[in-house]
Amino acid sequence: MKVKFWGARGSVPVSGRQYNVYGGSTACVELRSQKDDLIIIDAGTGIRTLGKELIKASHNNFTMFFTHSHWDHVIGFPFFAPIYRKGTKIRMLGCSFSSDPVREIVAKTMQPPGFPVKFSEISAKFEFASVCSTGWEIGPISIAPIELSHPNQGMGYKFLEAGRTFVFLTDNELAFKHPGGRDFDDYVAFSRGADLLVHDADYTGAEYPRRRTWGHSTYQQAVDLALKAGVKSLGLFHHNQDRTDRDIEETLAACRKLIKAAGSKLNCFAVKEGQEVRLS
Repeated sequence: MKVKFWGARGSVPVSGRQYNVYGGSTACVELRSQKDDLIIIDAGTGIRTLGKELIKASHNNFTMFFTHSHWDHVIGFPFFAPIYRKGTKIRMLGCSFSSDPVREIVAKTMQPPGFPVKFSEISAKFEFASVCSTGWEIGPISIAPIELSHPNQGMGYKFLEAGRTFVFLTDNELAFKHPGGRDFDDYVAFSRGADLLVHDADYTGAEYPRRRTWGHSTYQQAVDLALKAGVKSLGLFHHNQDRTDRDIEETLAACRKLIKAAGSKLNCFAVKEGQEVRLS
């Protein structure tokens, strides 16, 4: 299983020299199976660059998952080049709890007057379905969902292939249970023993009291989850829009200090835009 991150920023894309290392694009993750099945998770602004690479590789058949429909996770969709090419086939899976059909999650990003091209006018062929509670299988990859603790709700995912596990829990508030969300212990059980856990680490402990109920976790809470779940690697995700490269490095150092104090060998890193992780 190969995981590649095309965007790791939260809330809004950012630009500038202070963001060069970790990137400014919002959430988009590419997952490849050993048989080259392609899964895309979320359509933040990072999907624009991914789309250009898929065009170069003539890859025109894949599946898209959405964690939820907040702007930063769907705003890149109108700029995803493959949707304008005939022959592109996209199976699109969304949140089963959403008040909108899956089609509307992306169609709304192309409604006038906000965008000049309507969803009904693009060339790609789509198949829409809601994520079922029992999960899905795509080639050799099995996918299990879990409800996120986030305003307006959301869905996290566990991907399993050949004994390797990747858990993706962005936009998940561990210290506050939103309607439809799960308890902390449920996320521990869901992540148990994962080779890679990527989790929301938007806030610092000092920031959190002012932003409680906004739908995100602190880096301390993400580390606590990873340690209690016994995962092998933790990727810090959904970097705050105001967090510079230097700030993220300081956060990462603080996380590693917590891990060392716990006597753990947990590998911790801050996700970089363009970073690739192979689980094999």
